[in-house]
Amino acid sequence: MSQDTLSDLGFAHAPVGLVILENRVIKRCNMQFAQVFGGTPAEYIDLPLQHLYASQEDYERTGERGLAAMRKTGRYSDERIMRRRDSSLFWCRVRGNSLTPESPFAQGIWSFSDLSEERPVVSLSQRERDVAIFTCRGLTSKEIGRELGLSYRTIEVYRARLQQKFGARKLAELVAKLSGMPL
Repeated sequence: MSQDTLSDLGFAHAPVGLVILENRVIKRCNMQFAQVFGGTPAEYIDLPLQHLYASQEDYERTGERGLAAMRKTGRYSDERIMRRRDSSLFWCRVRGNSLTPESPFAQGIWSFSDLSEERPVVSLSQRERDVAIFTCRGLTSKEIGRELGLSYRTIEVYRARLQQKFGARKLAELVAKLSGMPL
């Protein structure tokens, strides 16, 4: 078997969802990606990635954060809520590498891992999702406030709401539930 054939097989059958993006448009994806989001790989060719985000606002904010990080390192990763083809929402771990550092979104390869079994989706507002994502990254209320342009007290209110929605008594328990860690 040729090296190219092995590479194609490796991409197609990888145990994690993989996509090749050009300017945030899917050019190629593997079977695992299609299984996670629903459908077949052929159905995703030339699909703008924004169709798989929970909202347009999520798409824009994540894009801004991702572009800033990729300009520095050529890489980006986070955990976020995404949308399947059937419109159901789920937590997803996303990691990407730019193949064009001078223009980070021009071409890249990205992985998508379904976290549904570890982390159920609870109905959250856009701001609650933002606070949850930054909380999972280990940021303090003050750091989250700086990122979102809000006071740390406002972030504390959002964290209290999250604790209530997730049935967590303390911040550590909330982080464990958001991260899908066993309690």
